[in-house]
Amino acid sequence: MKKRLTQVGSVVLLSALVISVTACGDDTSSTSSSATPQSSAESQPPKLTKLTYWVANHSAASGQMKTYAEMGMYKELEKATGVKVDFQHPPLEVPQAQEQFNLMIATNELPDVIEASWGATSGAVIRYPGGPEKAILDKKIIKLNDLIDKYAPNLKKLLAAHPDWKKQISTDEGSIYAFPFLRGDDKVRVFFGPSIRQDWLDKLGLKMPTTIDEWYTVLKAFKEKDPNGNGKADEIPIYLDKNLFSTDAPFLGAWGINYSFYQDGGTVKYGPIQPEYKEFLATMNKWYKEGLLDKDFAAPNDKLFDNKMTTNLLGATASFNGGGIGKYAGLMKDKDPKFDLEAAPYPVLKAGDKAIWGQKDFAYNGVGAAISAVNKNPIETVKWLDYAYGEKGDLLFNYGVEGTSYKMENGKATFLPEILNPPAGTSIQQSIAKYNRATWSAPFVLSDNFQLQYLALPQQKKALEVWSKPTAERKIPLVSPTQDESSKFASIVTDIQTYQDEMLLKFIMGVEPIDNFDSYVKKIKSMGIDDAIKIQQGALERFNKR
Repeated sequence: MKKRLTQVGSVVLLSALVISVTACGDDTSSTSSSATPQSSAESQPPKLTKLTYWVANHSAASGQMKTYAEMGMYKELEKATGVKVDFQHPPLEVPQAQEQFNLMIATNELPDVIEASWGATSGAVIRYPGGPEKAILDKKIIKLNDLIDKYAPNLKKLLAAHPDWKKQISTDEGSIYAFPFLRGDDKVRVFFGPSIRQDWLDKLGLKMPTTIDEWYTVLKAFKEKDPNGNGKADEIPIYLDKNLFSTDAPFLGAWGINYSFYQDGGTVKYGPIQPEYKEFLATMNKWYKEGLLDKDFAAPNDKLFDNKMTTNLLGATASFNGGGIGKYAGLMKDKDPKFDLEAAPYPVLKAGDKAIWGQKDFAYNGVGAAISAVNKNPIETVKWLDYAYGEKGDLLFNYGVEGTSYKMENGKATFLPEILNPPAGTSIQQSIAKYNRATWSAPFVLSDNFQLQYLALPQQKKALEVWSKPTAERKIPLVSPTQDESSKFASIVTDIQTYQDEMLLKFIMGVEPIDNFDSYVKKIKSMGIDDAIKIQQGALERFNKR
C-alpha cells in the first residue's frame, strides 16, 4: 500500500497470448441470489479472443510465483472457462506501480483488463487521477452497466439483492466501471489495527495501553527494560512507517481526525490542517527524538520490517490480522514459542473515551477489474469476470481448488488442515496464496466462512473483536468528483498530498520545527484545499442521494 507518484517511468508491456475461450461466465447460480437464465444467443461459446490482465502482485504470492497464472485458482479457472490469461504485474511498491500505471495510460498501451483502486480518492493505492468517470470519458475504460445487465447474470442479481453495494460501486452519474471486490459482511470488513507484543507486556508487568499517554509509558519501558532479554538496548519500541501514519489513522485517530478528508456531522473537513494534527505531530516528534519510534519509519521496507519482527527487536506496530498477526505467529512458532503479537485497541486521548477512528471498511474498498477501451472482446471478458460471482466462482475465489486446498463438509467449504497449519517459516497467508487471492483484494465477494477459517488463531479472533469497536462515524464513503471537477480536484489533491507527505516527515524528524505549523497550514490553503473540500462536500451530498 504506498504513496502517490505521478512521474512517468519506463516499462515494457508483455505481449498477449492468443487464447481459445469456451463458454465462460455461465455459472449463473449465485451464493447470494438466484440468476436469470441467459438467452440462447448469450449461451453460445465465445469467439477467439486475447486476454491480458494488468494487476499489482502481492508479497504473499510474489515470493512463491512469478505470475498469478501459476496460482491454483487461475489454473482451475482456465480449465473451467478455457481462458488463459497473460498477467502483467508492475513492481510491488505502490509508487513504482503507480508510475507504471501512469505510463500505460499515457501511451494507451492498454491490456484487456486493468485491476486498480478505481474507486479510491486517497490512500496508498493505484488509481486513475480524476476518478473512474473521467477514465471512461478519457476512453481508457468502458462503462459496464449494459454489459452487466446482458452478460453478467451473477453480478447483476447480486447487486439487485444488495442495492447498497450497487450504490457504492457506481459513480454519481450511475456508471459501473469495474467488477468489484466486495466484502460480504461485517466480519470481513475489519482486518487492520494497532498490535503489540503481549509477551513483552507480561514480562514487564504492564497492562494493554488504551490511551496515547499509556502508549508512551509502555514504549518507554520497551526501550529501557530489555523485554527481549538479550542484555542489549536494541529494542525498537514501535514501528509506524510513513504510510501507516496515514492508513486508517491507527494513532492519528486518537485526536479525532485522519490524514485526508473526513466528515463531522455531515460537514467535510481536512485532517492535516486541523489544530489536532499539530498535537499529533508534536507527540510523534517526541517519540522520535526519544528513540521510541523506529528511525527507519521514513523509508518503508517490508523485508527489513520482517527481519526486525522475527529477530525479536520490535515491540509494536500497526498490522493486518492475517498478513501481520497470523503471519508472524506462523514464522515464529518454532523460533520463539513465547512470541505473542496481539491486537491493541485503537488509542484515545482520555481513558474511557470511545474510539472514533478505526479501519472498518465499507463493502466496497474501491478495488475492481475494469475493461479497457481497447479490449476487442468486452462481452466475453464480462462473462469471464462474472464467473467469480457465481456459486462455483465463490468457492474457487474464496477457497481455491477442491481436494487440494479445501473439501466440502456439511455443505460448507473447509480448508484442509495442511493449509491452515503450514510448516514453520510459512504463514497461513502464504499457504493460502498458493491457491487464491482471498487474503487480499480481488474482483469477487469475500465470504464470512473464509474469514472465520483464515483467522484461525485465538489472537486473530480477538483482533477481530478489538478492532471492531471504533465507531468509524467520520469516515467518508468512496465519493467522486464530477467530470468537470475531476481534473481540478486531482491536481489540487495530488500537489497537497505530496507536500503534506514531505512535511509529515520533516515535522516528526525535527527538520521542520512544530512552531512552523501555521505556515504549513497557510501553504496548504494557498494550494487550494478549500476548493477541494468544497468539491468533496458536494460529492458527499451527491453520494447520499444516490
